[in-house]
Amino acid sequence: MTNKKKNQKTEKSYEMEIEQNSEKEKIIVTINMDKIQVDKGTALHELAKKYQKDYDSPIIIAIVNNKLKELGFVLEEDSQIEFLDIKNKDGYKTYQRSILFLMIKAIRDVTGKDAALETVIHYSINSGVYCELKSELASDIVFLKQVTNRMQEMVKQDILLERKAVKVDAAKKIFEEQGMLDKLELFKYRRSSMINLCKLEDYYDYFYGEIAYSTGCLGVFELFPYDEGFIIQLPKKQEPKVVDTFNPDKKLFKTMKRTSKWGEIMEVENVGDLNRVIASGRMNNLILVSEALMEKRVANIADKIIEDEKKKRFVFIAGPSSSGKTTFANRLGIQLMAHGVNPHTISLDNYFVSRELTPKDEDGKYNFECLEAIDLEQFNKDMSDLLEGKTVDMPHFNFISGEREYKGNYLKLKENDILVIEGIHGLNNKVSYALPEESKFKIYISALTQLNIDNHNRIPTTDARLLRRMVRDNFYRGASATRTIGMWESVRRGEENYIFPFQEQADAMFNSALIYELCVLKQFAEPLLFNVSRDCPEYIEARRLIKMLDYFLGVSSDKVPYNSLLREFIGGSCFG
Repeated sequence: MTNKKKNQKTEKSYEMEIEQNSEKEKIIVTINMDKIQVDKGTALHELAKKYQKDYDSPIIIAIVNNKLKELGFVLEEDSQIEFLDIKNKDGYKTYQRSILFLMIKAIRDVTGKDAALETVIHYSINSGVYCELKSELASDIVFLKQVTNRMQEMVKQDILLERKAVKVDAAKKIFEEQGMLDKLELFKYRRSSMINLCKLEDYYDYFYGEIAYSTGCLGVFELFPYDEGFIIQLPKKQEPKVVDTFNPDKKLFKTMKRTSKWGEIMEVENVGDLNRVIASGRMNNLILVSEALMEKRVANIADKIIEDEKKKRFVFIAGPSSSGKTTFANRLGIQLMAHGVNPHTISLDNYFVSRELTPKDEDGKYNFECLEAIDLEQFNKDMSDLLEGKTVDMPHFNFISGEREYKGNYLKLKENDILVIEGIHGLNNKVSYALPEESKFKIYISALTQLNIDNHNRIPTTDARLLRRMVRDNFYRGASATRTIGMWESVRRGEENYIFPFQEQADAMFNSALIYELCVLKQFAEPLLFNVSRDCPEYIEARRLIKMLDYFLGVSSDKVPYNSLLREFIGGSCFG
């Protein structure tokens, strides 16, 4: 072959190679049962635009191969994709997180960076989030209107919310420049070498969890002055286009605020503070003080029951799953006995109707959480008879046979006797319709987590309860984390329908959250969470919880007192 022909062939091969490389490599993605071919390197937000018409509210995040991904994520392989809007629980969390980011940036713009450094995100109240400015600025209507206007301006501009992975030292320098001392303390105990910062224009922040792709989808909110700060009111998941009615639960708010003040007194307001206590060897003292505060709150409720002018014969205790109702009832009983009162504990579960009469939910499963699952007529007859001094044979519900049983457990109220009745419907007046109001004292109990990761990242109150239940279900029933997570949404729906609407009717509220408990639960929960298979739907929630627990230094349960409410979940309680 001549050199001329050889050169011509080489030239032709090179041209063909250039032509092939100019065509982008294709991948196959499955979206809502549609299989489509896209360019490798396509970003999720490009595909989201094509599918937005199928959703009632803006697509805000996606599940890609069973992992949550922000819409800026670039596809590099064949993928299963599910887009999520605000109606989805993970989509709603992303919306809430992103709008708080937008709000903090707007406060910074309105006030100047020095004042904005102390914006503190506290806790959820109904469909809003309570926040405070730790500065001399008043969170009045005029100020909040300025912040609102700046937020809406950025929404109209549809500004990109960027993610930037930076080295820890570089992130710490940014935090220091922006005065975020809480984040400096938090990342002092992190093992990772990189941090994913969030950027909005010239402002950097760190958020635990996913954020929206841009500000354009964050327009549904309203700011209201409240107490010493303000509430940013959001839409409900079911109605994502309308801001929910502003009607915060006052008793719940008061309870949350009181608990947060205790955190300030103990100098443990966030996870960084807690880790500092652990690292300095002061954990035992923190446990003792936390338990003493809880016992004091129990004693105060007992005092209130006894000191009431009208004689209370029925104490109703209600609260959501894993609030610690059983241990609380036992500890309250001890405090009542210290007043010379003899308590008798009754579970509303013993008044379940026969299994075949139990109502079923929309999935055809027995609905044990609805009011109709309880024999209200029999319960009220028994309680009225006891109030009248009659002897009553108290029932026991056999969950295996699905029937109530009577085994000669007779009860007659004496002068100093009191009934402590525990059940999720205890605050609903329909449960005790036949009993005089003056004879009833109602207590709402829940684990209202007061601890934040840092000033801008909340720990949802439901997370602690979910971890409690996961550990307890595994310890006592051998249930996997997959099973507990899988049924949690159903449990939450029951709480929304049958517990939360009545919480403000309580005569007393009790927060069962212990400021140190998550660093103890970490040791029990992490192995269970790591065992959740990547292929199952519960994997996403498991990974989120693992990431949350990773912020905590773990501690042994050895120092947890045997009468601690936490023992109800990790075992070793002196109450059995």
